[in-house]
Order: sequence, then structure tokens, then C-alpha cells
Amino acid sequence: MKTKEEIVNNWLPRYTGTPLDKFGEYIILVNFRNYVDLFAEKFNVPVLGEDKPMQTATHGNITILNFGMGSAVAATAMDLLSAIKPKAALFLGKCGGLKKTKVGDLILPIAAIRGDGTSNDYLPKEIPALPSFRLQQAVSACIKKHERDYWTGTVYTTNRRVWEHDEKFKEYLRNIKTMAIDMETATIFVVGFANSIPHGALLLVSDNPMEPDGVKTAESDSKVTQFFVAQHLNIGIDSLLELAKSGESVKHMIFE
Repeated sequence: MKTKEEIVNNWLPRYTGTPLDKFGEYIILVNFRNYVDLFAEKFNVPVLGEDKPMQTATHGNITILNFGMGSAVAATAMDLLSAIKPKAALFLGKCGGLKKTKVGDLILPIAAIRGDGTSNDYLPKEIPALPSFRLQQAVSACIKKHERDYWTGTVYTTNRRVWEHDEKFKEYLRNIKTMAIDMETATIFVVGFANSIPHGALLLVSDNPMEPDGVKTAESDSKVTQFFVAQHLNIGIDSLLELAKSGESVKHMIFE
């Protein structure tokens, strides 16, 4: 029987079209292809994996990886990244704002609620989904350098995409006082922890699904892309550049 190491060493290139030795030590995780294209244009580098499930682009010691959408594939991406043992993995995701946030606001989560289900296959449900503090600290500093502010708090991660019509679920979300909802953050935090990968997240509010006219549409998402995605990406890039330049370890968690 093959070991996990043998599997991920084979599967990471197979899923991305990128050899193991071409990955940077710092990873930006996204679930929209246009982030990869913007990164490639910014640094004039090629996009690899056009015919693969996941696309990447690399500049210097930073690789951006588009894994798609959902908790199961987010877990797969974190498992596969264990093949290269990255120094840090930062998720730049979109989320629905559940409190008085505006489209375009940034949320720097201090924790995630595990409604995804996927993370239960990795660690007992009692273990909280937490980011690596040093990575979130670097992101916070870079947000300020970009003259932006941010909200903090918890994000609820669900494995259910179409829920906006469900009033009972929406009342549950109000009761647990969470700032935002997405489909990946808790999974990335837990599976990152299980794989000893320092991890963090910076979320961009792309809709306000608790409001009558706040559900995301193709038109509203296009506006988010036009006005906010480039800065979201640049903050992520600068955060990892700051970490790499400092030479500081982000492994402040004991992963055993």
C-alpha cells in the first residue's frame, strides 16, 4: 500500500501540472481563476495547469493555487500541499457578510465554526478551527499599509451552497453571532493543522445574503471583481513577502 507521502507527491503535480520543485515556499490559496490570472499578469509569469483541476502561477518564493470551490476540494488542496511542506498558506476567499458589513469589506477571521463536515474526517469536532497567529498578524499589518481597515471575528463554514432561502438556517446564523459565511475557511484551518501547515485567511465580503436584496448575482459579483479583487490579492502577496523577508517562523502552534 502506498504511503500518504507517496500519494501526495504524485498527485500534487497531477492535479496542478506543476512539478514539486517549482512551487514556492509560501502559498496563496484562491477559489477563483481570475486571481491566478491577475497574479500572472502582475509578475509576467505563466499560468500552469490550464488542463488540470487546479491552476498555479509562481513568482519568486510565492505560488498562487486555484483549487476551486467547496470544503472537500479545499481539504484535498491542503493534503496535496503537504508534499512541499510550505512555510505558510494564506487563503484569499470571498464570503457572505452576516452583520453590518458592506460589499468590499475585509474580514480577518480569528476562528471558524466547523459546519463543513469535511473537517470532521481529520480531527475531532471539539477541536477549534484556528489560524496561525503570526500569519494573521502579518496580514493585519499589510491591510493597514494599503490604507484599509478590516473586521474580525468568526466565520461559519458550510458545505451547503444554496441556503439563502432557508429562514430556519438564517436564524441559526443570527443566533451564533458569526461575522461571515463561506465554504472553505474552517476546512483549511483544520486540515492545515492536521498537515502541520501554518495557515491563515483574509476574506472579502462579496454579498450580504441576510438582506432581502443582498444575495449574490452575476452582476454583483462582476462589480466585486472590478473594484476589490486586485487589492485583495495585493494585500495577500505583500503579507507573504513581508513574512519571507522577515525570515520569521510562522509555526507557533504545536501540531502533534
